[in-house]
This record gives sequence, structure tokens and C-alpha cells, in this order.
Amino acid sequence: MELSGRLQAVASLVTAGHRIADIGTDHAYIPIFLVQEGRSDSAIAMDVNEGPLKKAEEHVKESGMEGRIELRLSDGLEKLEPGEADTAVIAGMGGPLMLRILKAYPKTVGSLRELVLQPQSETAKVRAFLLEEGFLFLREELVKEDGKYYPMMKVVPPHDGSFGGPGKDGENRKEPVRQGIQPEKKDAEDNREPGCGKPETPDVWDETEVRYGKLLLEMRHPVLREYLLREEAIRLQILDGLLGQSGERITGRKRELEEELEYIRKGLKHYAV
Repeated sequence: MELSGRLQAVASLVTAGHRIADIGTDHAYIPIFLVQEGRSDSAIAMDVNEGPLKKAEEHVKESGMEGRIELRLSDGLEKLEPGEADTAVIAGMGGPLMLRILKAYPKTVGSLRELVLQPQSETAKVRAFLLEEGFLFLREELVKEDGKYYPMMKVVPPHDGSFGGPGKDGENRKEPVRQGIQPEKKDAEDNREPGCGKPETPDVWDETEVRYGKLLLEMRHPVLREYLLREEAIRLQILDGLLGQSGERITGRKRELEEELEYIRKGLKHYAV
């Protein structure tokens, strides 16, 4: 099966040999691809809507993978039991919905060896949440497809009970005891991928890194540079259009744009020779 550039990048983040749970699977393209390519022996494809799940079932049958890919009607992680999967893939949905799914079933999330996340919106909020909750960032990727930019990340949940405590969100849950990432040393050493930097304790990101991705900045990702230059040009053009205008609303908008430009330029400094 051929995947789009975005889905191919998401699939490439999954560790070979892991059991996969694809949350919001839609057409089951990622599970089918991973099993066909021998990257995974089995997968669970889950979706909250019957229509996409029916379409996924058709694709699984067409691929001849009925015995290796299980389909489940599930709202997020609801129908996934702790220990059933090594990797959860959550891709192609908005950041707020992704965070709701993660918060709703912390015990299941805490049982996973890794998560591959590709939020369609509010990526900085997703990164900030993961950092505050003690997730370890192993890898980040950024893909441009059809004129749009798609950030994605591979993370390891904390295995000390601070996130995946008993019950659902808010039940018998410990409060996080650190800011940023506090990786377990073994996970960090075993799982950190080449070219993604060394794990640090604690791994605290600044605002620029949360906005654009610390690992992307460290590796001077070419697509991120293109994105930052585009965002800089857009804001400069808007500021140019506001020249000569005044008023409280205009002043506030200018201040907002100048602040955004400050962060964009901090990001671009990583590319300076």
C-alpha cells in the first residue's frame, strides 16, 4: 500500500516489531502498511465512527490482513486495555481532541512503550502538555504536503505512575513532580534515535522550542526553516498593511505580531552559519 507523504512520515516513527493501536484509524492505511511491510506483526485499528470503520474493514479485507489487524469501534482509547499495544498512533486530529483522549485514559497511556502523535492544530499546546506530564521526546518530524505543514512526534510516557496512575483522569492520580521531562535513564538510552540529541534530566524547553519543536530546531530541519521563513514573511506583510493605522485594536495587533516575529527569529537563529 502506498501512503501519502504525511502518513509515510507518521509510519516511519513507529518502532519496528511493536504491536500497534491506531486511534482514529479512518481507512486503516497506517496499520495495513505497517503489517504489510513487516514493521509490525499485528495491529488494532480503532475509530469512533462506524462509517470510517466500515471502510477500514473493507481495506483490511482487500489487503488480506483480516487475521492480523483487528477493528474496534472505540471513542479514543476506550476499548484498548493496558498492555494490548506497544505503540499508539494518534494522527490527523486536532490538538484539543488529542489531549482529551490522552487525559481520559492515563492508565492505558502509561502502559504504552511509545506514542506517535500528529496533531492537526495547536501543536505547541500538545508539546507543552506532554512536557509538563513528563513524557520523553524521542523524535520530531515535519512534513510539507499540498502546501500544508504537518508536525509529528514520537514520545515515551512516564512509567513512574505520575501520568498512568489507577483509574481515569483525576482518580488516584499523583501530581507531576517536575517541570518538563524527567526521562527514565534506561528508556532514554535505549530509545533515543540517532540524530535526535541526547536525553537530559530535566529536559526543559523554552517557549521557542515549545512553539516549533526543540528536536527540529536542534537538527536544523530544512522544512522547519522553510516554515519559519514563510511565517516571518506573512507577519511582515500584515505589519506593512497596518502602517499608518492607529487605535487600541491596531496597537494590540501590532504588538502581537511583533511578539510572534521575535519567536520566529529566535527559531531562525538555529540556522545561522
